Amino acid sequence: MTGATEIIIVIFILVGVFFSLVASIGVIRLPDVYTRNHAASKSTTLGVMSTLTGTLLFFYFHEGVINLQILLGIIFIFITAPVGGHVISRAAYNTGVKLSENSVRDDLEKKKELEQ
Repeated sequence: MTGATEIIIVIFILVGVFFSLVASIGVIRLPDVYTRNHAASKSTTLGVMSTLTGTLLFFYFHEGVINLQILLGIIFIFITAPVGGHVISRAAYNTGVKLSENSVRDDLEKKKELEQ
C-alpha cells in the first residue's frame, strides 16, 4: 500500500467521522423531530457511507480483495437510510407532531386541506 492510497483512505474515514459528528450534534441541538430526523438520516448516511468506503478501499489495497459484505453494507445504507428517515417524518406529521415555532412554512398543510 502506497502513501497516496493511505491518504485517500484516511480522508474517507475522516469525512465519515465528521459527518457522523455533525449528525450527532444536529440530533442534540435542533428544535423539532423533523429537523432532527433530517440530521440523523442525511448526515449519518453520508458518514457511514464514507467510513465504509474507506474500509472497502483499505481491504482492497491491503489484501487485494473487494469485500462484498462492506459493498452490500454501502448499498443497503444508501437505499434504506433516506427512505427510513422519510417514513419516520411522514408518520410524525400524520400523527400530529407539531413543527417548531421557528419553522417558516408547512408544505404538506395545503395538501392535507385539499384531501379533507
